[in-house]
Amino acid sequence: MEFQDKILQCVDCGTEFVWTAGEQLFFADKNFKNEPKRCKACKAKRANRGAGGAPVRERVETHTTCSACGKETTVPFRPTQGRPVFCRECFQQRKFAGASGV
Repeated sequence: MEFQDKILQCVDCGTEFVWTAGEQLFFADKNFKNEPKRCKACKAKRANRGAGGAPVRERVETHTTCSACGKETTVPFRPTQGRPVFCRECFQQRKFAGASGV
């Protein structure tokens, strides 16, 4: 089967993009039945999002004080008011102390 370049319209941004004969051959070899719906830019943008369609969240580093020892520390989240926050050492001690009691 001879493939020819085809003009398609992106469902996200509406711009036209070329679906090349080589890409069509690749789709045929993989037994893909549907034509692509998105241009390369929108496809890449969509791939960079997390699972479930949510954007990938940046890791937050918050400077705080350990509730147990009072040492300045950073944690990879925003602390919730009224909940204790521990430095790495105090967190590990509490984690292992709880595991030995079970």
